[in-house]
Amino acid sequence: MIPNPMKPMRPTLLAVSALFVTLMVAPTASIAGANETSDARKVKVRINPSYPELARRMNITGNVNLVVTVLPDGSVKECHAIGGHPILVEAATDAVKKWRYVPADHESTVSLMFKFSRDQ
Repeated sequence: MIPNPMKPMRPTLLAVSALFVTLMVAPTASIAGANETSDARKVKVRINPSYPELARRMNITGNVNLVVTVLPDGSVKECHAIGGHPILVEAATDAVKKWRYVPADHESTVSLMFKFSRDQ
């Protein structure tokens, strides 16, 4: 069966496609083990995630991708994992929830990527 190009896409597929394109195309700048979009709000307080001891013993390394919603007062409202090993995701999420951004007049969304390696 050939799909009809005039048939509208399902909303979830469209949202996932838009998120993928946004994460792949957005310019990034390296920031202390994490990358975030260049038009993002500046971080006032940054807590770097620690490399979990369990991950060290199991030799788990890799990247964790997070999408963070920042409130106007600069505090982190939500933190959603887009990819990464669950043990590493937990460490990154716990750290990012303690971050504080420069206040702004609106909520914003920031994409972050953390690299975990045994050298940490």
